[in-house]
Amino acid sequence: MTTLTKLLGVSVVLTGTSILSLSCMRFPSADNRLHDATLTSQMAISESTAVKLPARRKIKIALLLDTSNSMDGLIDQAKAQLWKLLNELMLAKDGDEKPELEIALYEYGNDGLPGSEGYIRQVTTFTNDLDLVSQQLFALTTNGGSEFCGQVIANATRQLEWAKDSSLQMIFIAGNESFYQGRSDAKQACLSATEKSIFVNTIFCGRHEEGINSGWKTGAMAGNGSYMSIEPNLKTEYVETPYDAEIAGLNDQLNDTYVSYGSLGKEKKANQLAQDKNAGSYGRANVTSRVVTKSGKFYNNEKWDMVDASKRKEFDVSKVAEQDLPDELKGKTVAEKQAYVEKKKLAREQIAAKISELNVKRMAYIAEKNKETKAEPQSLDVAMIKAIHDQAAKLNFVFENK
Repeated sequence: MTTLTKLLGVSVVLTGTSILSLSCMRFPSADNRLHDATLTSQMAISESTAVKLPARRKIKIALLLDTSNSMDGLIDQAKAQLWKLLNELMLAKDGDEKPELEIALYEYGNDGLPGSEGYIRQVTTFTNDLDLVSQQLFALTTNGGSEFCGQVIANATRQLEWAKDSSLQMIFIAGNESFYQGRSDAKQACLSATEKSIFVNTIFCGRHEEGINSGWKTGAMAGNGSYMSIEPNLKTEYVETPYDAEIAGLNDQLNDTYVSYGSLGKEKKANQLAQDKNAGSYGRANVTSRVVTKSGKFYNNEKWDMVDASKRKEFDVSKVAEQDLPDELKGKTVAEKQAYVEKKKLAREQIAAKISELNVKRMAYIAEKNKETKAEPQSLDVAMIKAIHDQAAKLNFVFENK
């Protein structure tokens, strides 16, 4: 809160510890220079000693997926379990703060990719655009190939913008051939990743012992990560709950609160609806998981949605060009535009609160059902969530309700 104080007969506007502006009062003429010099000095000291708040720590995950011929089941699991995984990550806390999330995606081992580049493709760099991640996952196809684990790990380590603080940074690589294929030294690639404070987790798609014998556990040990094995062709099973229909039904209302703008607006809004449809291809329970994600902190679309953009202090609706506005705001006054965005923002908050309330009941129901299950399935999401919890604890991240 801004506080107005009196300092030596001078009005000073303070925010926190920083002096933002000064309004000089009239002093006796003999003292003007002394007071001016004092104020100039105080301003310089304030600016030089202003406390800078530390940037919020992030969770940065690079997912490296084998898209060779035998990996259809793996890709299917990634598509089916994306929103469940993201909802688990939404429970993460860094002290009293919610960390930011960024995801990058690579595919490797696909003969449709250039051999000169190791049959590897960076699908997305680090992004918080979760609809883009879903879109790209659903676009993956399998073909071939030659799986060069060392090279794709080295590429991700070198090409991506990793944090220089104590953020939680993880590579997850999943595949089913020898970890040592290719000319790159896979063990050295994992060691190099640790120099950037990255945990390298390896997920072998097949029998646990086979993964150990083919180097996947060695890679995880070198990368300070976890070695896991999964059944790649395991079909994702969802626990249906009495709350799914109501949560899914709130999705249309939630979508109606998005006010697209700019060159990306229409395209991104259309993609939002497309990813709703993709989630629906795995059943209503998966739609529910996506809607829960959409109502949470990680689902931020400030680059194309005026409601999310309005949360930034620097956003000014009056500076959005007329041609970049949605039809419903064209020709409106600045006050009318602001009121419209605020109305949508309030509606979104109310819908999100309702979804959160229902999801608490939903998760309690799922927890009770899971007690009846003797063992967790060897699936991609289960493997990843366990590693995330273990490594998050090492950096003092915690998970709510855990």
